[in-house]
Parts: sequence; C-alpha cells; structure tokens
Amino acid sequence: MPTLDETLARIAPPDPAARAAALERQAQLTKPAGALGVLEDVSVQLAGIAGTCPPPAPERPVVAVFAGDHGVLAQGVSPWPAEVTLGMVENFRAGGAAVNVLARACGADVVVVDVGVAAPVAADEIVWDRNVRRGTADLHTEAAMTRDEALAALQVGIDVATELVGRGHDLLLTGDMGIGNTTPAACLVAAFTGADPAAVTGRGTGVDDATLALKTRVVAEAVRRLGAPVTDPAADPVATLAAVGGLEHAALAGFVLGGAAAGVPVLLDGFIAGSAALVAHALAPEVTGYLLAGHRSAEFGHLAALSHLGLRPLVDLDLRLGEGSGAALAFPLVRSAALVLAEMATFDSAGVARKEV
Repeated sequence: MPTLDETLARIAPPDPAARAAALERQAQLTKPAGALGVLEDVSVQLAGIAGTCPPPAPERPVVAVFAGDHGVLAQGVSPWPAEVTLGMVENFRAGGAAVNVLARACGADVVVVDVGVAAPVAADEIVWDRNVRRGTADLHTEAAMTRDEALAALQVGIDVATELVGRGHDLLLTGDMGIGNTTPAACLVAAFTGADPAAVTGRGTGVDDATLALKTRVVAEAVRRLGAPVTDPAADPVATLAAVGGLEHAALAGFVLGGAAAGVPVLLDGFIAGSAALVAHALAPEVTGYLLAGHRSAEFGHLAALSHLGLRPLVDLDLRLGEGSGAALAFPLVRSAALVLAEMATFDSAGVARKEV
C-alpha cells in the first residue's frame, strides 16, 4: 500500500485537456448552454478525473463507513452513550441502517471500517478491523490522539481506498459512525477555516439548548489551545488533526487522499466528511479536483467547510444523519451527469438547428 508521502506525491490536478474537451462537447449538445446546470459541471469534472471525454459513467460505487468513539463524550456533549457506535456497526453488518437501504437503492456496496470503536468488533467481509486505538482521548482536556495514531488512521483510509479501487470500485462514497463525532468535526472546521466555533457547532443528534452551549464552549476552548491558526503556512495539519480530530475523521481524510491518488472521484457525505476533507485539502490542495459534495448537511459547520473547499452540494434535503446517506442519494446524479455527456445527441448528429448568433 502507498504511504502517506507517496499518496500525496501522486495527487495531480485533473487533466485540463479532457476538461476542455468536455466543455466543448457540452456546447454541442442539443440544449441551451448551461441548461443542465450543475450536472454539466459534474460531467466536466468527471472528464478531467478520468482524463478522457466523455468520461465513463461510474458503475461500481462503494460506501466506506469509518467508525470510531470519542473521549469528549465525558464532557456531556451528547445524550447518546458510546455503546450506540458498536450497536450501529452491527446494524450496518446486518444491512438494517439507512445507508444500507439507500446503498441498495443506488446499487452501491457498503463496507464498515472499525478504525476507533471503543469495544472489540468482530471482523468479516463487511466489517473490517483496522482499529488504531479504542476511542480517542477527551479533546477538551488533552490531545485526542498522538501524532503517530493520527498518521496510522490516515494510513487506514489510504489503504481502504487503495484496496477498494483495486477491487474495481470506480466511485468512493464517504460514510461515518461515531457518537459524539460532530464535536471534533466542529473543532476541525473552526481550526481549518478560521470560522467562529459558535458558527460551526450544531446540534448533532439533536441536543437541547443547554447542551449546545456546553458543546460550543468545549469546541471553542479546544480550538483556542491550538495556538496559531491552521491557515498559517507554517501550521502542521497532522498536529491539528491529532489534537482535536477523531479517528474516523483521520481515516476519512486518508480515504479522500487515497481516492484522489488513484484517480477516482470521491463523493462526500455531510459534516463529518467535510471536516475530514479540510484535513486532506491542507495536506494536498489539488485533492479538491477529485471531490464531489453529495449534499449540504443541516449542521451549521458543513457550509463553512464546503465554502472553504469550493464545493457545491448536489442536493439539499436537511439531512444530518451521516453514515454516507447523503452521498448514496447523490450517486444517481453523478452517474447521470456522465451519461448525459456520453449519450446525448449533438446538434449536428440530431440534425437540429442551432440558435442564430
């Protein structure tokens, strides 16, 4: 498997010639220019990633759900107990979670990766054991993990992406599971975008006003301890990730990097994925050329993450579940964008007159 340094070195901008060819072909299709809106942008991006126009339509999507637990739960930032993480891993295994249903609806496979669940998890072909440590430390009182643990979790994501692409999957969808994981996500978004913690800390699983105020204070104090802003060129993204991130956030960042390095588009889910993509972008800015935003989460901080990354969400349905649910819902749009570019008639082939210039 490629190392982190090797992965970063392999991430190059999408092919500009293929993008130009896609733009030219879009102008020849039997429709007014721009009439298919964001679908046209997606098709151009897919062409650049594939290095050819028209690009192949994705046929073998896979959702990788990275699971981890969080020591910051000790601060009372969520009313849900950590045991729910393990319970949901078993629900994924049985095929009963929302992402399982939505993945079946769009023809995607689902794998679950234990990167930081606090309790032992049985491994099989669906649930993969890549546990780095049994949950993070409490980010409010100490670093969530060591630098070596953050690097190990990043490597887990790279390895999973590499393996899935090697199995023939041509579109990677991000998923996550971890009770309390919106708190480290808010920390990462505030740290990497410079946003006010109060503007990017949301209700997560639906906490009340008092808990939201507590959660916001925890995020603000954790980010304040980081010192210099991450936007400083001398800042160390891995150190920030280790200080306030989660193991699933780190693995998702590696997953994003691994997909980009393999030349495969990555379809992001919501807030957790957006926060992880910020880490990946800080390590390799060119990674955004391979990213598609499946949806806009109802969590406050997701919009800040998307804006920083320059990504436009494909759907906006007030989702805030995670798991990869929004990415699975958006997959048909991504596939449709590629098919339109490949299969739609041109004015010349259809014998349709163009508008007069």
